Amino acid sequence: MPKKKYIVTLTDEERAHLEELTKKGKAAAYKVNHARIMLLADTNRVEGGWKDEAISQALNISVATIERVRQRLVEQGLEGALSRKPQNNRKPRCLDGSLEAHLIALTCSEPPTGQGHWTMRMLAQQMVELGYVEKISHETVRQTLKKTNSSRG
Repeated sequence: MPKKKYIVTLTDEERAHLEELTKKGKAAAYKVNHARIMLLADTNRVEGGWKDEAISQALNISVATIERVRQRLVEQGLEGALSRKPQNNRKPRCLDGSLEAHLIALTCSEPPTGQGHWTMRMLAQQMVELGYVEKISHETVRQTLKKTNSSRG
């Protein structure tokens, strides 16, 4: 078995901080799990650090997660290992709060002449015609109205 690349060695202050974090119960579950991983993997303990497989069985966490926490501790420090990796694959929202308000106001207004009520496609088209957005899909309109508990009529 290859030698570990990322060795966890905690100072007394770091160990005290992690122990306090696990005992308080006021942090997010992933933070508490990451703290427990680091405490068990610490080579400065009297018994020495646990192997990843033993930590995995004791905490019911995958070995890959344990390896990632070790790596982040060595590369980014204690706070980097306690936090989650930022999500970079999310699309920015099409409508912010003020644009949602315009959409809701438009939904509550009278529909065009000859129409009984607003459709999602008509609302999307009207938002573009009024210059609120450059483009918007009817599905975005639907999801926004559903989120705000607004109806078309």
